[in-house]
Amino acid sequence: MSDEQSHLFYQSRQPRPFLDHGEGVYLYDEQGKRYIDGSSGAMVSNIGHSNPRVLAKMKAQMDRATFGYRLHFRTRPSEDLAAKVASLMPEGLDRVFFVSGGSEAVETAMKLARQYAVTQGQGSRWKVISRLPSYHGATMGSLGVTGSPLFTGPFAPMFEEMPKIAAPTAYLDRDSLSDEERGLKYAEMLREKIEAEGPDTVLAFLMEPVGGASTGALVAPDSYYTRVAEICAEYGILLIYDEVMTGAGRTGKFLAAEHWGITPDIVAMSKGFGAGYAPLGAVVARGDMVEALLDAGGFLHGFTYAGNPLACAAGLAVLEEMEAHDIIGNAARMGDVLKSRLTGLMDRYPFIGDVRGKGLLLAFELVSDRDTMKVLPKEWNANVELVELAYERGLIIYSRRTRGGYEGDHFLVCPPLIITEPQIGEIMEILTDALDAFAANHDLPVIEEVSA
Repeated sequence: MSDEQSHLFYQSRQPRPFLDHGEGVYLYDEQGKRYIDGSSGAMVSNIGHSNPRVLAKMKAQMDRATFGYRLHFRTRPSEDLAAKVASLMPEGLDRVFFVSGGSEAVETAMKLARQYAVTQGQGSRWKVISRLPSYHGATMGSLGVTGSPLFTGPFAPMFEEMPKIAAPTAYLDRDSLSDEERGLKYAEMLREKIEAEGPDTVLAFLMEPVGGASTGALVAPDSYYTRVAEICAEYGILLIYDEVMTGAGRTGKFLAAEHWGITPDIVAMSKGFGAGYAPLGAVVARGDMVEALLDAGGFLHGFTYAGNPLACAAGLAVLEEMEAHDIIGNAARMGDVLKSRLTGLMDRYPFIGDVRGKGLLLAFELVSDRDTMKVLPKEWNANVELVELAYERGLIIYSRRTRGGYEGDHFLVCPPLIITEPQIGEIMEILTDALDAFAANHDLPVIEEVSA
């Protein structure tokens, strides 16, 4: 660790070494220590680090131009990337607006939805219903739909709080319902909220198809997805999928929406879309919606770096790399392997209460009692401790607190989509060692394998 004075500040004083370089699924600090990137940063580095073909295409664009303002020029990279994205979308989603990150993508999606409603003579619609817990970004507009008191609390007087319904945490339910019935139960909460708010005031429903950091790779029962889409159509409400984390192959499909055959009205993407090679995100919408905005005088929105040619060149190179090497297919195959290995940990550690996710968006949750899913004592700060134990051993994982952000400990294990089975073995070896140390620190049971 370096002791030199830093003028940077982020979220905490947590010390970290200087990064020297990255290669594939590995990162190296300046002292030469190697870390396996078990979380792809913040679920960003989908194709791994320092891919030479992507870097070469970025360099070729740098040699031509690094910036061209969209009101002055069209650029080939932005046009080509938009065409590629449209070709990968469900039918009807064919208009693309580029941004620099996830919060910008969510803000853009909501403003697009609102302005479209105004063009349709539905100016009374402005409420965006989302879920609790959820995470949709750190800017003021996105905080309004983020269901996380930890992140929103201090800023609550500064933004409009949007209506919330419960996230479909069916894995916590202790009832006699079937999985399908639970999915429908949670979906019908949307109908109840629409009626309570007044259908003429509700603009959209915003959801993560597979949960991100706030719920730890939460997957709803299959019945949830279709019923939610039906309810939105019934009330004329726009369905917005926040695929900032799930998009660009993370779940084993280009969009997580594809797992359930859902076509949202608007999709927001970022993170793995640029894969860490450039700040990049995208909002994709129906063509008729965009034409309505343009007919009314244009979309009243924009960012200086929207459609930046260097960022778009990077994004296009990332998608080409994914296609050329079947990286999304690998995410599906290795996701099955990793999920099976994580689930296997439950035999050794009774304090692992749940393993969930799709593709390589996976998480496990620690509990005091698996039967009741009672949380660990929050003063243990397990979400921090286990991450540090793994980090010391050369594995990077990502944690949050599941229950309102203040207690409940889950850990995301989401390596780059290029991961191999032997590298999954490396992750599991280090993670097991870290879990053993965590158990020893808190006198938790570990069930040793019994040899035949």
